[in-house]
Amino acid sequence: MTREPNEATEIVGDKIETVEVSKHPEASIPVTELSLADIERRRSHPVRGVLVILAVLVAIVAPYWFGRTLAVNNTDAVVAALGGVEPRGIALIGWAVVVVAYVGLAMAVVVSPSWPWLIVFVLGLAAEQFIAGLSMLNLNFWYSTYVVYGDQAGVANAANLGILAAAIGIAVYAVVFVGLLVLIKKTSPLNFLTRSWASFILYFAIEALALLIVLFGGLLTAV
Repeated sequence: MTREPNEATEIVGDKIETVEVSKHPEASIPVTELSLADIERRRSHPVRGVLVILAVLVAIVAPYWFGRTLAVNNTDAVVAALGGVEPRGIALIGWAVVVVAYVGLAMAVVVSPSWPWLIVFVLGLAAEQFIAGLSMLNLNFWYSTYVVYGDQAGVANAANLGILAAAIGIAVYAVVFVGLLVLIKKTSPLNFLTRSWASFILYFAIEALALLIVLFGGLLTAV
């Protein structure tokens, strides 16, 4: 039996032509006896997920406890080590570790869920928690730092302000970015603002503004 070719009409240049197409194209997915659930299960990494969760929990609890223990039991040593540091420098360090942790998390989630970015996130989180414990960060840290450090509480307060500035910057960025996703249509020329590279620029701009407010807005002079 003769097989008739399958034909289709398409525009080639300015002319309408009839061309032959394959009636049964080759499958792009290889033949397999595995179900879609089996394939997805093989692609998942439950062990890595459990390790990351455990690492995050340890990075949250242990460094904060260690820093707080040093602040309470070795106050004189902490004051001696940080007494000569400029409050702006301490605020910058507190701000920087939060930014590093967030960038590591964002890159691991959005760009490449690989170990290096997850490690950056966990290390940044651990550093932030250690500084937060050392500076007695809580809802009423002004009182806590004065009780522990007395007249030398300015350095601890500066670290707390740096951490809070970065955290507020993340919150403001999240609100602005979600607002852009809701308000800007896909056909709008402003849609480029929702792309990953533009969102990162927006994030760093907001974080830089938050840092400048802390460093030069008169907040450090009040600590």
